[in-house]
Amino acid sequence: MLLWQLETAKDMRHAGVLDEASYGKITMRHLGVVEKIPAGALTGAEIRAMREQAHMSQAVFAHYLNLTPGYVSQLERGAKHPTGAALTLLNIIHRKGIETIL
Repeated sequence: MLLWQLETAKDMRHAGVLDEASYGKITMRHLGVVEKIPAGALTGAEIRAMREQAHMSQAVFAHYLNLTPGYVSQLERGAKHPTGAALTLLNIIHRKGIETIL
């Protein structure tokens, strides 16, 4: 389903042509198959550079990412590699800057 079709469905719901239950059943399959862009791997040096560019301590950086300072330290040393939500947030910061999550 294209965006204009979703807008049409929304208008139909507001006009009473499409009931709330039917509108609520619109799922991702209606949007079509859209491949997600894989989050790129980041090195410890890149993570440290992002934090230093933001002029933040590990504790402050960890706070904004909802991580522990110890985990940030492990990431920067390369002892651990970010995954999931942490990797996604770090990639956003890498591409757009720390301001995007503040």
